[in-house]
Amino acid sequence: MTARPDMYRFHNGEKSPLPFEAAEYEARLEELRDRMDVAGATAAVFTSMHNIAYYSGFLYCAFGRPYGLVVTETDCVTISAGIDAGQPWRRSFADNITYTDWQRDNFWRAILSVTGEGAVIGYEGDHLTLMQRDKLEDFLKPLTMVDLFETTMRQRMYKSEAEVALIRQGAQVADVGGYAIRDAVEAGVREIDVAMAGRDAMELEIAKRFPDGEYRDTWVWFQSGINTDGAHNPVTGRILQRGDILSLNTFPMISAYYTALERTMFVGEVDAASLRIWEANVAAHEYGMTLLQPGATCADITHKINAFFEERELLQYRTFGYGHSFGVLSHFYGREAGLELREDIDTVLEPGMVISMEPMLTVGQGNPGAGGYREHDILVITDTGNENITGYPYGPDFNVVA
Repeated sequence: MTARPDMYRFHNGEKSPLPFEAAEYEARLEELRDRMDVAGATAAVFTSMHNIAYYSGFLYCAFGRPYGLVVTETDCVTISAGIDAGQPWRRSFADNITYTDWQRDNFWRAILSVTGEGAVIGYEGDHLTLMQRDKLEDFLKPLTMVDLFETTMRQRMYKSEAEVALIRQGAQVADVGGYAIRDAVEAGVREIDVAMAGRDAMELEIAKRFPDGEYRDTWVWFQSGINTDGAHNPVTGRILQRGDILSLNTFPMISAYYTALERTMFVGEVDAASLRIWEANVAAHEYGMTLLQPGATCADITHKINAFFEERELLQYRTFGYGHSFGVLSHFYGREAGLELREDIDTVLEPGMVISMEPMLTVGQGNPGAGGYREHDILVITDTGNENITGYPYGPDFNVVA
């Protein structure tokens, strides 16, 4: 009977072009190793999609299987399941080990082959499950464990020039989706039809700009009427009617990098009560963008926008924080929670950070101006202020459509 290995290296084909040059990944790993040294970790075992993608370029598709990235002083190795064959190696800067499913927990045996026993293991406290933590301890027998969640998040918050260039292109693709959605809006069509127009336009644009890329996960949330009340409400088959409030949300995904465009719109006409709230939200949006300056804190910015809304007796309609960081994240992985515009975040804005301004007001059904109002631009913090990289217009002059 043929022996069945626990793991093997299947370096099939040639390395594919990655979203960044090798020097970008080398710089990230050099900084990571410095941070590991400060934390006392001799090996890092990453399990999240965002950190594995950030340090290696490989974005996994779990489908119930564990994936990992092991970084030591000398090694950087992705750990992937046999079902993916050579793709994880081709699509990463790192080495790769494929584990087999011929016996349980070969994933951890593959990790052990890189870390050895008795190391000081860095892990992600915001991602590693209790079950997998137990297995980590059983197989790796670490001397001790240190949580690298916070320090890796802080590293990802500061964007390199190459990252900003990619994010800038993503913002432009989001605008392309926005214009396609605007062209598709009319009374009598379904939310899903409008959403597909925006998504298709973005995917075609991404393929044009990144001919060597992998294409996945680009999406649109296009909401109408009562469906605008939540920022993350999914698309439905609701039919648009004249006078409906709309929420345009385009999300191009380029090599795990998320960008977004969000706009309030109306079909054909906007009533006076809705216009008052919409214009107030636009004013808060414009005011908020002026506050995104180096040296400002997330909490202070939040308090100032709160005061702006309170003066207009609208603060009770606020539903979430006013903005967040961008980078390797999606609606199902990643979050640089240390860079969000909320009262409980004291992070100081610094050049190289990328953050949104996105005030939202939600007025309940049955009240004048009912619906959800949201504007969203992406800004790069510079030495002297900020640069808005979103181009699609906001406000009533452009977004009362059809």
